[in-house]
Amino acid sequence: MTDDPAGTDGGSTGRLSAIAGTLLGCLTALAGLLYFTAAGALLGAFLLWPRTRVRARVLLVTGARRLTAVERWRRSVFFHDLFPEHRASDQQVLRYLASRTCAGLLCAVVAGLLVFGLVLAGLLAAGVARSTLSWHELLTQVVLGSVLLFLDVQGLFSLAALDARLARECFGPGERELLERRIGELAASRAAVVRAVDGERRRVERDLHDGVQQRLVALAMLLGRARRTRDAAQADALLAQAHKESGEVLAELREVAWRVYPTALDSLGLREALGGVAERCALPVRVAYDVSGPLPQSVETAAYFVVSESVTNAAKHSGAGHVLVSLARRGEVLTVLVRDDGAGGADPEGGGLSGLRGRVAAIDGMLEVRSPAGGPTTVTAELPCV
Repeated sequence: MTDDPAGTDGGSTGRLSAIAGTLLGCLTALAGLLYFTAAGALLGAFLLWPRTRVRARVLLVTGARRLTAVERWRRSVFFHDLFPEHRASDQQVLRYLASRTCAGLLCAVVAGLLVFGLVLAGLLAAGVARSTLSWHELLTQVVLGSVLLFLDVQGLFSLAALDARLARECFGPGERELLERRIGELAASRAAVVRAVDGERRRVERDLHDGVQQRLVALAMLLGRARRTRDAAQADALLAQAHKESGEVLAELREVAWRVYPTALDSLGLREALGGVAERCALPVRVAYDVSGPLPQSVETAAYFVVSESVTNAAKHSGAGHVLVSLARRGEVLTVLVRDDGAGGADPEGGGLSGLRGRVAAIDGMLEVRSPAGGPTTVTAELPCV
């Protein structure tokens, strides 16, 4: 294995930058202490008097925000923290500056003790060089100095971690942390999509095997009986029954195909496809469609399956009298709401609803299911249209 000079130089530069940022933080903490002392002396009485409290607080927070901006610059330049656009509240700013001042002053004390320990280590080394220390005294000093050095370094690391945590709480998570969260969310949504697709495949296979296949077998048996019979009237009756059975097979096959992917989305659009869902449902379904402009295809597909699955569940399990479907687009978010007046008690983690949640999460959407005992059941999905 060969050494990487560039990587080594980059790591050394990063450590030196962090040390410089920590030392600068000691100075900014001193500035914060001076600010709070001066502000307390000048504005303390005005902060206690109700008539002047609001204006005095505005002056106090204004100065605190300027010092906080310096702290944000220090974290960005020396620690390479990139924070998103975020404006902290007045209470957050004051709490951060007070906590940061205390932590910075404590860090200055710990750093001073470290420098003092290094000076004592130099004097000890000089004493060893002049042979003025016995081995017993040398061993005692080395053990004591090592323990204190360990505690001092650990204190500096802990205070550095505290400084970073205080900055995240005030300025928001950094871009690295946001990226890590995003990666985790994408991994979880991908796994959910895989599970949802597998569930859909199993359901389609079950529908074809238990429904369409059985009807085709029955149709073949009817045609076989019609071929073997010598009674013309019975043959006509069997053929009529076979014709009826073929129509039912086509209807069920069409239903399975719609559950796989509704071709009406491509040919007619989301509104007409939802109208088809309402027509095929055994319950009265009222659709309120308030969407202007075209929608992304992924959003249309997700919205269709949210409505289709929710309406199907309501017709099969809820005992509802009617279903309301509402779609409204506000800005870049499409809100899909399906409400029935059934008995409620739907399991949000059930197979169908969990599959919907995975499908919605795949496009960064949110799905919420509310189904208290006694109803109503409300399924709400928010789908970003970007």
